[in-house]
Amino acid sequence: PPVRGPPVTVRESGPSSARHPRAASMAWTVTSRSLSFSRRRAALINRVSPRRTAARQAPSRRAPAPRKHNRRGGAASVAMGFYKGLVVLSALIVAGYIGFSLMVKAPEQKQLPQPPQGGTQAPVIPGANAGSSGAAKPEDPMALNRRKNVYTILLAATDKDGTRTDTMMVMCYDTEKQTVGVVSIPRDSLIDRGSGHHPKLVYGKGGVEQRVEDISQMLGIPIDGYIKVNIKGFITLVDYLGGIDFYVPCDMDYDDPIQDLSIHYKEGQRKLSGQQAMEVARFRKNNDGSGYSDVGRTQTQQKLLIALAKKVLSWDSLTKVNGFVEIFNKNVSTDLTLDNMMYFASQAINLDPSAAVETATLPGRGDGVFRGYSWCFELDPEGTLETVNRLINPYDRDLTLKDMNLTKATSYTQG
Repeated sequence: PPVRGPPVTVRESGPSSARHPRAASMAWTVTSRSLSFSRRRAALINRVSPRRTAARQAPSRRAPAPRKHNRRGGAASVAMGFYKGLVVLSALIVAGYIGFSLMVKAPEQKQLPQPPQGGTQAPVIPGANAGSSGAAKPEDPMALNRRKNVYTILLAATDKDGTRTDTMMVMCYDTEKQTVGVVSIPRDSLIDRGSGHHPKLVYGKGGVEQRVEDISQMLGIPIDGYIKVNIKGFITLVDYLGGIDFYVPCDMDYDDPIQDLSIHYKEGQRKLSGQQAMEVARFRKNNDGSGYSDVGRTQTQQKLLIALAKKVLSWDSLTKVNGFVEIFNKNVSTDLTLDNMMYFASQAINLDPSAAVETATLPGRGDGVFRGYSWCFELDPEGTLETVNRLINPYDRDLTLKDMNLTKATSYTQG
């Protein structure tokens, strides 16, 4: 039932209340009843609708104001996304660099066996104490110590049959200074392998591994590895690069049906295909006997090698890496491991073939006779020593003739 409001209370005041005590009593009674009625009404409302009471007692909450579009906040989100992308990219680069570093490994620096100093003297250990004085023994000033980050590699090319190392060059690469020395060794260089063995370097059993040992003992330097390429691989590489620009040093007019050679070129600048570059590299003399000797041929081969290196290291060749790998796998043999070659490739990025590569050929005379073999190339001792020390010596001191093992011819065909 609807609840009616309390009755209106009329109070008398003033002199009339004092005059009429009954009226004052009636007013108090009405007031008390009104207060009791108000309490009962409030209790009744709470029992009927507690939610409404709680709603009335709870403080009012205002609806949140609609958010305004913040352009600055949107730009900050884009910037934060870009920053996170850079962080991820940087992490990938660092991870890739670490992975590449783990795969790259410099080759081992080899040493020549030290000859005995005579008698039974024990080898001196650097840093060992001398007697009871505690003083360290001085290091041998004639000791051969390898320079750090300096490596020697034999570059060899075989003939058409692939049995003889027709071209031999020793390359010394200083990866710290970014310099390269290349010395060509004439194929008929005289070497004493002992009685019953061919004294010309190009011949003999053992393949390129034996040539490495022969050259190492002859020149007194260690060879850290070899790279051997056949003629087909050379031709394929030059063609793959689109040919090379080269200056033909002289008129060439030579025919050799046995080796299937027909070389005919005029002196001057021209662009050579793979087959033409091979023919120029193999030329030594004309049909009438003119031309140049093995020394002249090795000099031409050096120039071809530098021209080829410039083409390989140019920016235009960066997209041809897969082709290089395929040619290498089919036509090149080496004792270097994959991580060794990756090390040299990573170092060669900073190499300038035009300024950092110096070449030379070991000097001598080619009319030597030794144990019945004629036209052996006898190396000139002083000239060979100077060339080796200047370009391919991997040690921290200059070599002497005592460090080398150069063979002298017994006679000469031209006096």
